[in-house]
Amino acid sequence: MRHGNKLNHLGRTAPHRKAMLANMASSLILHKRITTTLAKAKALRLFAEPLITKSKTDSTHSRRTVFSYLKQAEAVKELFGPVAAKVADRPGGYLRILKLMNRQGDNAEMAIIELVDFNEAMLSMKAAKSTAKKTRRGRAPKKEEVATTEVATETAE
Repeated sequence: MRHGNKLNHLGRTAPHRKAMLANMASSLILHKRITTTLAKAKALRLFAEPLITKSKTDSTHSRRTVFSYLKQAEAVKELFGPVAAKVADRPGGYLRILKLMNRQGDNAEMAIIELVDFNEAMLSMKAAKSTAKKTRRGRAPKKEEVATTEVATETAE
């Protein structure tokens, strides 16, 4: 029985699953966004988020630990460089999963998994939204304001 076991085996043996997740995590770090099935994206989030958290402390021990998972020096260098700098103040939730349409061949649920701080379109939209002038519509004027405007128009005539 799988009581409390959150790990999705993805229909693979343990070494195959570890190698696949390591390759996917390296691709995600290098390209900042990948498209995969929803089940693999959820498994990848469990695999990659602790590695991103480890990259916040740039020490030899954390680099070696992350390298033992990823097996690619370029991905480790990228992770401890620009990625760690962008996620330094974020307390968690480094990855975003966006669901897509089902795959045509086998109807598998597809998803995009991406690093949150590297989506320029969403970041610029959020910045524009926060700087936009906020107006209040639909608010009726108070009775005193209506009375003073009526008196002002009567005295002007």
